[in-house]
Amino acid sequence: TIFPPYDFTREIAGDKVNLTMLLPPAIETHSFQPTPRDIITIQNSDVFIYTGGESDEWIRWILASMDTGGIKIISLMDCVNPVEEEIVEGMQPEDDESGEELLISVGNDLSGEDKEYDEHVWTSVQNAKSIVQKISAVLCELDRKNADFYKENTRRYLAKLDDLDQAFQSVVDKGQRKTIVFGDRFPFRYFVDSYNLSYYAAFPGCSTETEPSAETVAFLINKIKAEHIPVIFFIELSNERMADMISEETGAKKLLLHASHNISKKDFENGESYYSLMTGNVESLKEALW
Repeated sequence: TIFPPYDFTREIAGDKVNLTMLLPPAIETHSFQPTPRDIITIQNSDVFIYTGGESDEWIRWILASMDTGGIKIISLMDCVNPVEEEIVEGMQPEDDESGEELLISVGNDLSGEDKEYDEHVWTSVQNAKSIVQKISAVLCELDRKNADFYKENTRRYLAKLDDLDQAFQSVVDKGQRKTIVFGDRFPFRYFVDSYNLSYYAAFPGCSTETEPSAETVAFLINKIKAEHIPVIFFIELSNERMADMISEETGAKKLLLHASHNISKKDFENGESYYSLMTGNVESLKEALW
């Protein structure tokens, strides 16, 4: 469905598979709606890979409507240990249609009867490795004649991800601070957990909200000033207005930390990858922590 597993699969399989990414470049993942052609593509696939979170509700009814006996289905969230979304200090809760706050417990798991898990599992490099290994195992099982090819590509790619993980850890170990601030939604829960970083942000990862309250903006501005935080982050495909506002008020440098939900058409055409995007994040994190 989305860019990360698409990119992982092309790293493993090269030209040995007919690979399709359903989400077009530059489209926001949480607002995607499938076309009839997309549904046919899923039905005709040998392997179907999706995130498995709340925003994939459309996939559940599609899969329930078809015979999936001949399709190997991989959920990214089944490849890792998912964590619940959380509200941290200063973060703006998301409202339902009646205006009532849905997420209210600061510093704890989200309130409500149904647990809401953070879907952005690939932002942790260690999780990415687990996902790559699962995809590789499925391809080797279904296409035994090319299994050695898949295994060798997987070995090489996992080594690159190990180097990436070490680069992030080195930046964190040498950092003067352990806190990052987002003037945006926050899809990096798994990432910060991996490196024991703390964070402040306007909204949780899968929030549909884009306009913050004055209280949220004021909190983030005060936090940056009080802790002398040099960078305010935003994520890809953002309108960046909140980060612009906070940057102007604090003097903090505005930087992209790319969560790899999706990429622009230009980046897609230029062959950008999960690895290249995350390598760029190493440099951005260095500016924020050093």
